[in-house]
Formats: sequence, C-alpha cells, structure tokens
Amino acid sequence: MTELPTGTVTFLFTDIQGSTGLLQALGARYATVQDEHAAIVRRAVADAGGVEVSTHGDAFFVAFRSPLGAVRAAAAAQRGLAAHDWSGGPPLRVRMGVHTGEGTLGGDDYVGIDVHRAARIADAAHGGQVIVSDATRGLVEHTLPAGSLRDLGLHHLRGLTDPERLHQLVVEGLESDFPPPRTLDARPSNLPPQLTSFVGREAEIAEVERLLGQTRLLTLTGPGGSGKSRLALRVADDLLPLYRDGSCFVDLAPVTDPALVPAAVANALGVPESPGRPILDEVKDHLRHRELLQVVDNFEQVAEAGPVIEELLVAAPKLRTMVTSRVVLSLRGEQEYAVPPLHVPDPGRLPLDLSALTAVEAVRLFTERAQAASPRFTLTEQNAPLVAEITARLDGLPLAIELAATRTKVLTPEQILSRLKRRLSILTSGARSLPERQRTLRAAIAWSHDLLDPVERRLFARLSVFTGGWTFESAEAVCDPEELGVDALDGLTSLVDKSLIRRVEAPGCPARFSMLETIREFGLEQLEASGELEPVRRRHAEHFLRLAEDAEPHLTSDDQGEWLDRCDQEHANIRAALRWAVETGDAGRAQSAAGALWRFWQQRGHLAEGRRWLEEALAMPSGQGPTAARAKALAGAGGIAWWSDRGASRALYDEALAIERELGDPARLAEALYNQAFAVAEQDVEAAARLLDESLELFRQLGDEAGVARVLVMLVVRDAMAGAWDLVVARIEESVAIWRRLGDRLNLAFGLVWLAFAHGRAGRRDDARATALEALELFREADNATGVALTFLDLAFLLTWEGRHEDAVRMAAVSKSQRDRAGGGPMPGFGGMLEGDPMAEAGAHLSEDAARRAWQEGLTMSVPEAVTLLQ
Repeated sequence: MTELPTGTVTFLFTDIQGSTGLLQALGARYATVQDEHAAIVRRAVADAGGVEVSTHGDAFFVAFRSPLGAVRAAAAAQRGLAAHDWSGGPPLRVRMGVHTGEGTLGGDDYVGIDVHRAARIADAAHGGQVIVSDATRGLVEHTLPAGSLRDLGLHHLRGLTDPERLHQLVVEGLESDFPPPRTLDARPSNLPPQLTSFVGREAEIAEVERLLGQTRLLTLTGPGGSGKSRLALRVADDLLPLYRDGSCFVDLAPVTDPALVPAAVANALGVPESPGRPILDEVKDHLRHRELLQVVDNFEQVAEAGPVIEELLVAAPKLRTMVTSRVVLSLRGEQEYAVPPLHVPDPGRLPLDLSALTAVEAVRLFTERAQAASPRFTLTEQNAPLVAEITARLDGLPLAIELAATRTKVLTPEQILSRLKRRLSILTSGARSLPERQRTLRAAIAWSHDLLDPVERRLFARLSVFTGGWTFESAEAVCDPEELGVDALDGLTSLVDKSLIRRVEAPGCPARFSMLETIREFGLEQLEASGELEPVRRRHAEHFLRLAEDAEPHLTSDDQGEWLDRCDQEHANIRAALRWAVETGDAGRAQSAAGALWRFWQQRGHLAEGRRWLEEALAMPSGQGPTAARAKALAGAGGIAWWSDRGASRALYDEALAIERELGDPARLAEALYNQAFAVAEQDVEAAARLLDESLELFRQLGDEAGVARVLVMLVVRDAMAGAWDLVVARIEESVAIWRRLGDRLNLAFGLVWLAFAHGRAGRRDDARATALEALELFREADNATGVALTFLDLAFLLTWEGRHEDAVRMAAVSKSQRDRAGGGPMPGFGGMLEGDPMAEAGAHLSEDAARRAWQEGLTMSVPEAVTLLQ
C-alpha cells in the first residue's frame, strides 16, 4: 500500500445514500453498481494524489497531503457519478465530507479526533453533496473559483462537544440546493451537554446501538457510578440523526413519587396539561405518530411507574426508549444490557509498551481526569504500574476512577494506591450483602470522604440534603457553615476540587452546585449517622417553604419570569420541603407554601401536581381549622381549578371566603371576595357584582390601588353584558391609568388586553389594534405565555370583526400554541369579555379547507411571524 501521509492531512469520507434500499431494489445487480461507483471514486482519488486508507462496504476513507487535492477529488467524483449511466435502477447519490487536521497513525490506520470529525462531516451531508470543514475552507478558498464554497453556519456534530462551521462545495453544473445538514441541530433534542470527555466504550456503544435496532425498550443496568447515564447519552447523541423527531431526555433523579413520572415525561417533551384529562393521555397523543428516541434516566427510585413506559410504547409504535436503572423494570418486550466496567489492565502482566497501556480504557480515563485536576500529571514508565493497579482495584468503575484521579492534585499515584488499599480492605471485608462492584464503589467514595478534614466531612454530609442542586445562598442558609467554622465559598470550592460536588453555571444565572446521586446517598448515610439528619432536614424545609412564600408576590409582578425560573430550578427542593411539612404534620406551613405556589404551578404547566399538593395539604388532620394558611391553600386550589375545572373552583373559593369573614382581616377578605366573584360571575352576574362592590370598598379603605384597579376591570361585566361598550372602555381606562401610575407593567398588560377587546366591540379598530400590540409587547418582556396567548385570542376577535377571517384563524391558532406553552387550561374570559370562539366566527366565512389550512399555519408560527400579519 502507498505510504500514508502524516502531519497535516486532509481526510475524505464518502458513503452511498440509502444503500440498503438500493440493495433491495437492485438485488444481484447491486454488486455491479457498487463496483462502477468504486471505479469512479478511485479514479478521482488517484488523479488528485489521494491514498485510499480503507473501505467499509460502500464507504471510502481517503487521505491527501494536499487539501486542494481532496476538494478536487470530491468534485471530480461527484461529476463522474452524476454523468454515469445508471439505467436499470435509481441514480446513485453519494455523500462526502472533507476535513483537514492532524494525521496520526495507529498501525496501518489513522487515529485521533480529526478522523472522527471528518467522518461526522460526511455523515452530515446529503446524497450528491460535499461538505467541507472550516479548517479545509481556510486552506483552499483562495484557489477555488469565487462562490465555490457556501457557508452553512455552525453545527453540532454527533459525538463532538464543540460546534463546527460547515461549508458546501458548489460544483458547477451539479445540484447545489440541499436541505440543512443532517447534524444534531436538524433534530429536536434536549440531551444535556457533557462537561467532560467520553473515554472508550467503543464496543459497548456498538452493542447498545445494535440492541436498539432490535428492541424498542432497552434498559441499561448496573450499580451507581458504572457509567450507565453517560453511555446512554453518548448512544442517544450518536443516533440522534436517525430519528425524524429527535430525542428526549427525562431525568428522574429529582423525582421520588412514581405518580409524578407522567408529568416528568410531559415536561421533558413540552406537552401541556389539558383540563379534566390525565397528562399521560396527552403524552400518548403527542408521541403517537412521532419517531423519537426517549432516554429515561435514574428509573430505579420510581420503578413502580414502569407501566407508564409500557403504555407509551404501546401508544407510539415509532417510539424507542432507553432506560438507565439499577434494577430491571420487568416489562413486556424489555431487553436488559448490563453495563460492564471499563477494561482494566492486569497489574501482574502489564504491557511493556507505555503507549499500549495508555490505550487501556480505565488508564485513559484516570490519565485524562488526573490531567484535568493537575495539568502537570503525566503517565510515565515509573507511575504507569501504579495507575494500572489503582484502576484494577477500583474494578474499572468510572466514578470510582474519577474520584481517585482528582487526588493527583495533592497525592502521588503511590500515595493514592497506599491509602486506597487500606480503605478497600476495610469496606470490602464487610457489607457482604452488597454486590462486589457496589462495595468497591462505596469504598472509593468513602476513601475520598476520609481524605476530607472533619469540618469538610460535616459540610459534605449536610449538603446531601439538597435534591436537584443548590445555590451558594441556600448552602449558607441550610448547612450553617458558620457554625461549622468554615467559610461557605471555601468549603464548596474544596469539595468541587475533590469531585464530591459539581459546579454548574448557565449563562446569566447564578452558579449552582449538585451531587451525583450515588455520592448523595453516601452523604445522607453520613448525615444520619452523625445524628444531624433531622435538624438539617428541618432547616432545608424551612428555607424552601420560605422561598415559596417569598415568591408569591413576585409571581404577579414585573419580575415574574425571574421568579418562575427560580421556582423551576428549586422545584425538587420545594417538593422535598412540602413532603417534610406533610410528614411532620405541619399543616400551617404546608398549606401556606402550597397556596403561595399555585401561580407557579399554573404558569409552568404543573397543574396536576399542584392540585395533588393542595389536596394533600388541605386534607391534613391538623389543618382543618379556620386559619389564614387554610384559606390561602383553598384560594390556591380554587386558582388551579379555575384553569383546569372551573366548576370545582366555586366550592373552594366559598370556603376560603367563609374563613376570611370569620378571621376579619380586611386585606385578605377583599382578596377572597374578588376571587369568589370570578367563580360566581358565570352563573350570576348580579351576585358577582355585589361581591365586587364589597371588595372594592375594602380595597379603597385600605388604600390598595392595585386591588382597586383589579376590581374595576371586573365591574365592567354588567355593562359588557348590556352592550354598553363606551362605559366599559371608560371603566377599564381608569384601571389602566392606575397600573401606569403604579408602574406595574404586568397588570397593565392584562388591563390593556381587556381594553383592546372593549375598543373593538365599540368599533374603535385603530385603538383596539394599538392597545393589543402594547399588551403583547409587555407580556413578551415578562415572558408571560398566558398573557401572550390571551392577547392573540384578543387579536383573533379583532381581526374577524375587521373581516380578515383567515388571519383571525391564524391568530386563534397562535393563541392555542402559546396557551399550551403556559400549561393549557381555558382562557380567562368572563361576562361577555373575551368569551366566545373567534375561530367559529371566522370559520363561518371560510371554506373548511381554508380554515384548516390557516389553523395549521398559525400553529407553526412564531410570535414575531404572527406580529408581521398585523402590520
């Protein structure tokens, strides 16, 4: 074979598109076609000075000393393939990728990241297309005719962390218009980005991918720390381009209640709740015709919810699910794959060649993580046997190896091994009920824990009380580092350095910290053994129950979006706090916090969960008395019911009002009267008006202008029902003026929505349009999906009254998609205001096909696209 070039090398990969379908279509003739294709490619490669590295089936891997030669070979091959007579069958279409990088030889082949990058670039191309990396582009663009390279933008390639800028080679006379590259960006996915490299596992990846081709439910099993999640995510990342509707990652680590699994799946998929319908049914409908790979992580703690996965697979024939769990789910059609440890060397029979030892997966992992902790660390002839023994003693468990490797910052491999031997002998001699690999992992965690100083150990144990992560401020409040005699920042930094906790920073957000679940379990055991579990749990619960109550006024103010995000981030901790309050019989705290959170649950699509928490808190035996906390929980339950089952809201608001009348606090009574008016208005407008009059009087006595403004809007019901729209406009304008004076932009936006509708009914089209657009701008600033949906419903009415019926249908569809984003539920129309169906009004003027087409167009529109229709 011609000598392979080294140094800076340009790689060309080619592959026939749809080769399996061609084989089936051509039968025995396929071999002839494949030979003709190979001859064309080889001729182009030879003419440009390329060296054929290998062929796999119908795919070529070629190396070039000259990047220009590689590009010219690809162009010549595509011209030859396009000009060839493929009569007797479909034309052959070949995808090609070109990349320039480091040509490092490993035997008679190339190794290294640049080879993988070139292969992934070829994978991204369509048949007949040549895609070139940015590195190659920089070397050839000045020698190619102008316009020969078309910038395709940044794209994430399968298995690679950083995005790559891609370019299409435009070959004169050949097709140049192709769909977007077949990269990860072309498929919807919420797979979390990985912060560290993925080492080895080539055989396991291939086997898991093979099994996923044969089964629709694959469960990766193994003890904590065995690498199940990383393997599942890597496979999902690799296979993403193969699934038309992408992939979905469902993290069950913060979920301990099996009943919440359907909601967790729905949340990951972005499926909203619908009133009166189980969320699982909504998820089934969403997935029914989708071709999607679902990864469900950490299933062991909610294994009773296994039938949920089975139901989804039955409902959605093109769904495939990969589960990670410490236990098998025992479901129909389930295939188990026991994740093996990393391959480790035999310390008694080490290879003489250091490079051969560095190729061993466990040694590679240790070396990479050690170098990340201490850049000065290198694997040498002297320390390699020690590293090999460390990885062997740790049974090739990735988490255990990573924990040991981080200690190279302060310890030599010899010192690590010496301390590790002592800890392993202690822990593996006991706890025989645990599987051997689990004992080894516990020993590795315990050893890492033993190296902490006493204060760090106590801080580590206290931090394990958090679920789903924590902020610096929460660590200070819950763990009381001052009492421990340690600075919170110093303590957290030290634990991060020792890989017992992780620091995660999202752009524009405060830093958060977290623990792997396996390490957290160990920490909780230490916390319980120290006798501190209950007091720390109490501090944790009090902190997050207080956060819930602190959030309440912000959930209806201008900084609503910020506080909704904060509640979302702390949702797992809030759940744990509510569970503590219920289990300890603290009904006052449970009811007050749950009542405070109802708007968060409604805004972020957790209606079913919110309803369950409120029902549980209200059913507590110690919480049956007429207290302010119970009244708040009843009002919260009424609010949840308003958005999901309006008929149920009246009884809840009734009881809340009765309690507030008994307690006599004028501010809370005014609020209860206002809430009850909403529930009553649909059946009895006059009764609602009496409630509002009483509420208004109390708000005026209190000097509560915001309360006055809210009631004034509601008081227009009688005039709206009577068709006195000029009076309605006047009343709402008074309310809007108050909101402007107070600077409350969110409530101003809601007032403007009602005012726009009233202007429209009064025939003031220009005022109506301008007012609605101002409301929309304010809602978008606040990221309030409910308000955005309400405004587009408003605009649907306005447009149909203008005779623009197709656009009205589009606006109604946009409203529906935004309402789904907000968690579903009915729109809050009342008493002739925003009541009715603009879709029905507009549809009466359109053919069925025209209405359906406009509706589908609206469902796919972004908010900015919809706004352009109004210009």
